[in-house]
Amino acid sequence: MTNVEALKELLKIPSVSAHHQAIQDCAEKVTEFLQEAGFHVQIIPTEGHPVVFGEKKGISDKTLIFYDHYDVQPPDPLDQWVTPPFEPDVRDNRLYARGVADNKGNIMARLAAVESFDRLPITIKFIIEGEEEIGSPSLQKFVETHKSLLKADACIWEAGYKDEAGRPTMCLGAKGLCYVQLRAHGSKRDLHSAFAVIVENPAWRLIRALTTLKDSRDHILIEGFYQDVEPPTAEERAIVDSIPYDGDKARAMLGVDHFLNDMSDEEAVYHLLYGPSCNICGILSGYTGQGSKTVLPADAMAKIDFRLVPRQDPQKIFQLLTLHLEKHGFSDIDTELMGPLWPAKTPVTAEIVSVTEQSMRAVYENPPVIYPTMSGSGPMWLFTDVLGIPTVSIGVGDAESRTHSPNESISLSDYEEGINVITEIIKRM
Repeated sequence: MTNVEALKELLKIPSVSAHHQAIQDCAEKVTEFLQEAGFHVQIIPTEGHPVVFGEKKGISDKTLIFYDHYDVQPPDPLDQWVTPPFEPDVRDNRLYARGVADNKGNIMARLAAVESFDRLPITIKFIIEGEEEIGSPSLQKFVETHKSLLKADACIWEAGYKDEAGRPTMCLGAKGLCYVQLRAHGSKRDLHSAFAVIVENPAWRLIRALTTLKDSRDHILIEGFYQDVEPPTAEERAIVDSIPYDGDKARAMLGVDHFLNDMSDEEAVYHLLYGPSCNICGILSGYTGQGSKTVLPADAMAKIDFRLVPRQDPQKIFQLLTLHLEKHGFSDIDTELMGPLWPAKTPVTAEIVSVTEQSMRAVYENPPVIYPTMSGSGPMWLFTDVLGIPTVSIGVGDAESRTHSPNESISLSDYEEGINVITEIIKRM
């Protein structure tokens, strides 16, 4: 079986963590592939989904650890997929399937790189979890319990993409995340909408609460929200200012004709990396089906997320949010913190940064673009802060990969290059 065929086998497993679907099957398949490559493998139980840990000794004790995840996002909406999400399909040199870019393609590319060596020059470890797509709720306890098992000199994180111009990217950090569910309550059951003149509608109450969080220029109004924000260092700012960014291409790919508040391309790059945010992920209340139903809903729910930058603490932000709602007369709205993540960053001067940059330059036609952090979030802080491992993120996706969306894909050419980059990193470490 070729590596791409093995990747297809992995992609067929619908390991949707949000639905707790096919999790054990996928963990066992990943274990099988690691064992075939000569790794000593353990499937380690957690309070949630199991972690697959593999280790293969090298000539040197110097150790590189790969962090990946075998779980994937739900494939919805299904009607927008050209081919079924768990039936891998190759079209125009692109491989389409849910999870191929995020993150199963990276798992198999890294494994292929390791298998290319007759004798590994360094020790390689894999930690592959099954809850990344639901906020990695069990990973902190796992990491704190298995610190000695996870010792390493450097870590390659789970994701990385070529930008809109086809330039490979490397990220040295990640934003934090405070994800909150809000719920407003009204009558004890749904009512006829005629009662709307005398009974408060929880959907309106929730909307009024949400409008207190930001002003019309998207400045977050929670008292103390920006208090701990740490601005980028001079080195980091210089990297940000050097990032090539084609706003026209980005807007075209996103399907918008302007950025928020008409910000410039330079402002957009800065905000993507260093701008904290408050976002409504979804709102649910009442009747949303076909046709009309005149109803006054009994409750309303919203999910919101705050992307956080260095020194912001998601638990503190949650407390500030709760105090804000109380101060504005919304203490009756239930709040639930879901899967907090802390910001993470690796120093620009870390050895793994230069090793990875050199390796990328040796493989790719275009020079790499280095980002001091990424716009997204993940449990990277457990590696940079808890384990003290310098961590960089690279991968095999591109700007058209559509992660978390229908028709997720990777270029098979990018996949081969991704294998070669990891091979170079292993040699150069």
